[in-house]
Amino acid sequence: MTPVGYEYLRQTLNLSAFRPELPAQVRPVTRITRLSDCLAVPPHRAPRDEALAHLLFALKHEGIDLAILAEALPKLDPDRLIEALREAPNGAYLRKLGFLYEAFTGRLLDYQPEVRGRVVPLFDPQQYVTGPSRRDSRWRIDFNGLGSLRWCATVRRTAEVKRLLAEEVLTKAVDFIDSLPAEMLDRAMQWAYLSETQSSFAIEREAPSADKQQRFVQLLHQAHEPRELDEPYLVQLQNTTLDNPFEKAYGFRGEQNFLHNGLRGAIGVSYLPPPPELCRELMAGLIEFANDAPRHVHPLVAAAVTSFGFVLLHPFMDGNGRISRFLVHQQLCQSGMLKKGLLLPVSVAMKRHEAEYLAALETFSQPARERWRVNWIDAEHHDFEFMGSEAIYRYWDATPAVEFLLRMAQAALETDLKEETRYLQHFDQVYRAVDERFDIRGSDLARLVMMCLSHDGRLSQNRRKQFRYQVPEDAMDFLEQQAQQVMREA
Repeated sequence: MTPVGYEYLRQTLNLSAFRPELPAQVRPVTRITRLSDCLAVPPHRAPRDEALAHLLFALKHEGIDLAILAEALPKLDPDRLIEALREAPNGAYLRKLGFLYEAFTGRLLDYQPEVRGRVVPLFDPQQYVTGPSRRDSRWRIDFNGLGSLRWCATVRRTAEVKRLLAEEVLTKAVDFIDSLPAEMLDRAMQWAYLSETQSSFAIEREAPSADKQQRFVQLLHQAHEPRELDEPYLVQLQNTTLDNPFEKAYGFRGEQNFLHNGLRGAIGVSYLPPPPELCRELMAGLIEFANDAPRHVHPLVAAAVTSFGFVLLHPFMDGNGRISRFLVHQQLCQSGMLKKGLLLPVSVAMKRHEAEYLAALETFSQPARERWRVNWIDAEHHDFEFMGSEAIYRYWDATPAVEFLLRMAQAALETDLKEETRYLQHFDQVYRAVDERFDIRGSDLARLVMMCLSHDGRLSQNRRKQFRYQVPEDAMDFLEQQAQQVMREA
């Protein structure tokens, strides 16, 4: 099929930017139609074989793809763009191209815009989740991306994003938490902090020591502190999550990092983040976004962009995953939506949906890996050569990350936090009923109630034997009856 728009530019200009999710193609249709695998374009609507025509088509029908535009516009004949601007000086798409051409090339066009039309946002808020606007008076264009032209994420308002944002998960979480009695809330939050810590480490295939677990819980409490991110603070976070003194960083990495999948040779390298110099520059853009976003962007969108953006840049040689998940909480807390001490255990849900987590990361990591040439030297050494454009790391599509985190936030509330609260309520009911009728040591009774509730309201024969000299048989029968009753009534 004949490519159109961004895919035409990508193929014709030999760009390293990723393939559009729905590449535009000439198809036997009567009007431009969004299909499952492409944007179908009727032959009579396809632009002529010229870069500028395909750029204008892409902006009008495919939206903003900064990674492709950053590579394509420096290859555009500026005289052709100036000619088009003189013919239609108020054209919104031409003004966007003029603005981006100058931004990406660092050169002013030999043209003085005479714009009389309204100010135009670069990203259409109906199609994208946008950030605060910064106006370019020369072109009367408002840059409203999630970041800046130094580092910018794109979040498309897909049907899934719109549906999940409409759920108002954070508002529901706050309402639910506010409905809990103080003592119940305190116990639920103790569970949430501990489970969040254990799940975050479990995602890294690590069982933390008691000391490391305690440090990470304390770290999660820091998310509420009104402190901006910067390199020293991120280094402090990295040091806190690690025990090995040789892995503790003094700053962002100065060497090439990579992820390994266990296979031998070059095929064992599954992902390469940006080279160290570029990583440092892009981290400055991410930090700028993260410090500003909680005041202007939906908190869960800000959290997803910051967390996934961080782990894709991989600024440290170790500890990046745990810090990235901490940043989810840091963004939610800095937004003011969650009061001090409150936490939504998203890593618990992430651990349960690890395959989806990996899939969201791989929408970026897999095509990025293809832009590297890797030569395996020996078991400990590789030679890396980046064959792509830095634009693939500078401008990335965070839509899959946002969709994933929105789902995990909903699961953390509905499945994890609410279920744990129900469990605590059941525990209290059963414990109180048994304690009022039988004289049993508190620690033994607590253990029996937990075991019973964890096994569908029944105590196994082994448990009954274990406690036969401490707890009367009729007390264990009564405990089972109470447990089954509260579970039926739930």
